[in-house]
Amino acid sequence: MAVTLRDVAARAGVSARTVSNVVNDFHHVSPAMRARVQAALDELDYQPNLLARSLRQGRTGIIALLLPEIAVPYFGELAHEVVERASRMGCTVLVDETSGRRSRELALLDVADRSRWVDGVLLSSLGLNGRALAGLRSRVPVVLLGERTAGASHDHVGIDNVAASRAATQHLIDAGRRRIAAVGGRAGPSDATSRLRLRGYRAALRSSPAPPGGDDLYARTPDYTRAAGAQAVRDLLARTQPPDALLCFSDELAAGALRELHDQGLRVPSDVAVVGFDDVDASRFAVPSLTSVAPDKAAIAKSALEMLVERVDGSRVGPRDVHVPYELVARESSAGS
Repeated sequence: MAVTLRDVAARAGVSARTVSNVVNDFHHVSPAMRARVQAALDELDYQPNLLARSLRQGRTGIIALLLPEIAVPYFGELAHEVVERASRMGCTVLVDETSGRRSRELALLDVADRSRWVDGVLLSSLGLNGRALAGLRSRVPVVLLGERTAGASHDHVGIDNVAASRAATQHLIDAGRRRIAAVGGRAGPSDATSRLRLRGYRAALRSSPAPPGGDDLYARTPDYTRAAGAQAVRDLLARTQPPDALLCFSDELAAGALRELHDQGLRVPSDVAVVGFDDVDASRFAVPSLTSVAPDKAAIAKSALEMLVERVDGSRVGPRDVHVPYELVARESSAGS
């Protein structure tokens, strides 16, 4: 049988109202009384009735985080930041995986919308295009993470991918690289990541006084995995004039590229420089260590959660498009010329 507030009150020798004040973190409870009640809560392993609380307060303190692939290091690290920040805000995070499929994203959004347990959703979408996202209508607030925005329909937080990609390309130009290839994605309507990063890459090439390479050095990939990165490098190296630098649109692509370059006897960065995106923790330990665009993942989590809470509380009306900071972390893979 579940432990009730009255059970805790009896163990602590206080009123049920006092126990309720402690459970709900009301401030007008003395430290001594709070410690006394907390000891009884811990001893009886009291678990609050979240459904009952939600009916009283109109919210549960539970949010859903929907990610394409939890096993991808970037999404795993982002999920960690969201959970850490949400915990400090008194919220609980339910994480689910969409595989980047349109049907799965819509199904999970529908579950969240019909559920009485979820206050809001943080969504990193790969399966829904801008028009589909703009047309979403849900009871619970939705904040979009990453590259995909939805016009004026939903809050969005991410980095300026065009500017970040342009800065990374300029870094390679400044290092004296002449044939810079971009690697990753399909650059189609359903792949905002590659479209935005490709735009920044090409803008840097066009603005250079002596433009290196050309747009033909874009290597499309079916996804952002290491295997795709390795295959892209094989294709690029088979060209009559292979590249001397790679701008990979994810660190996973860059990891595959580094392996393929090694297998083909090429030195990094002497023969080919490599830059990635996402700055996952493993990039620091690659051999050579990987230069990467580092989005402020903690800032993404903080901004997204704050926007979501404001939506839940009803304190915001118009949607926002927030860009958080990023930096290019230069390491061994792009050093020198």
